[in-house]
Amino acid sequence: MRFVDIIEKKRQKEALTTEEIQWWIQKYTAGEIPDYQVSALLMAIVLNGMTVRETADLTTAMMHSGDMIDLKEIRGLKVDKHSTGGVGDKTTLVLGPMLAACGIKIAKMSGRGLGYTGGTLDKLESIEGFNCYLDEKAFIRQVNDIGIAVIGQTEQLVPADKKLYALRDVTGTVASIPLIASSVMSKKLAAGADMIELDVKYGEGAFMQTPAHALELAQMMISLGEACGKKVRAMITDMNEPLGRAVGNALEVKEAIETLYGRGPEDLTELCLRGGSVILVEAGLAVDEADGRRRMQQVLEDGSAIRKLKAMVAAQGGNASWIDDTERFPKAACVTPFIAEKDGYIEQVRALEIGRLAMEIGAGRERKEDAIQPETGIVLGKKTGDRVAKGDVLAWVHHNRPLDVLWKERLYGAFVWSDRETAQKQLIYKMI
Repeated sequence: MRFVDIIEKKRQKEALTTEEIQWWIQKYTAGEIPDYQVSALLMAIVLNGMTVRETADLTTAMMHSGDMIDLKEIRGLKVDKHSTGGVGDKTTLVLGPMLAACGIKIAKMSGRGLGYTGGTLDKLESIEGFNCYLDEKAFIRQVNDIGIAVIGQTEQLVPADKKLYALRDVTGTVASIPLIASSVMSKKLAAGADMIELDVKYGEGAFMQTPAHALELAQMMISLGEACGKKVRAMITDMNEPLGRAVGNALEVKEAIETLYGRGPEDLTELCLRGGSVILVEAGLAVDEADGRRRMQQVLEDGSAIRKLKAMVAAQGGNASWIDDTERFPKAACVTPFIAEKDGYIEQVRALEIGRLAMEIGAGRERKEDAIQPETGIVLGKKTGDRVAKGDVLAWVHHNRPLDVLWKERLYGAFVWSDRETAQKQLIYKMI
């Protein structure tokens, strides 16, 4: 078998066989096919697509390229959650403890941020001493003991995806539904959970630009999961504006803590209540979504959700006293308010630009080897639909180095204005 023949076949819009896909993944993982040839195939896939069968074969081949995690020793329903990426998305830090407090077992492997999208591991590591790397036995023991663990993906889990994702990131081949679906689901299926909830984002701060494309991606991932015997549900959610108000690692953890105390932003709270209620119904722990929502609200009100977060932090070596006193989180050298210079209404806060601006002052990384400054970031004072009076604070910027004139102009430009009242956005487009 010659790899150039596979490239030419896909260039001519022909479907690859199961054997060709398995051979490609096996040989590439072993280092026997060069990056430049795989780059050519990836671009052909971006341009010409893959069938459902091809995508399923690619998912299966990547899933079996390394270790598979066996979670059978964990008692109860094991749930994993995945977001396709966004700005200010700290949902795992809120939804995970809430579900654990309701009796669901959260066994989650998360990643790091790259570019304008944040990573759950980076956020958790802004807590003093937090250890994201547990071995499999410790991971299983912790989920059995306290109901939740969030750890980093091991090097042996789906190594094919690690190689392919790194290549896609630098060759302009990220935004492909078959490639995104197979990347996400190969990791989720290898991680061993019984049920997977997907948060599929659309908008300028997401890979999928429209609700229709996000729905197509969600349906593809659901079919891949169900073919492997997993329960899969999905939320289609708006990422034209940051989720919540905080963008930046320590700032987002503090906002997640506030949300678990019942004082969080409305959009983040609503997303967790809706997503959690669906899982409780699927798990048989709620009669319907209204009942599930009541249970989720109850764990916020009685403090059991925040106690689960503290238990997880302590179990993974973190300083749990920081959860009680968020003033102990690292602080930036400067906090600069950006003041509105006119009256009006906010029509949109552009997620992509806010994410890029936060990255540029240290809250994210452009390259995998870049160091993050966890204390830096942006906290929004105004969001879509808000009325603004001259002199109001649009945002507070937490930074360690001076902000240049162009950066400041771009931050002001991230707020799209209207002279008329603007409706609040619909965060959740669809549940499937």
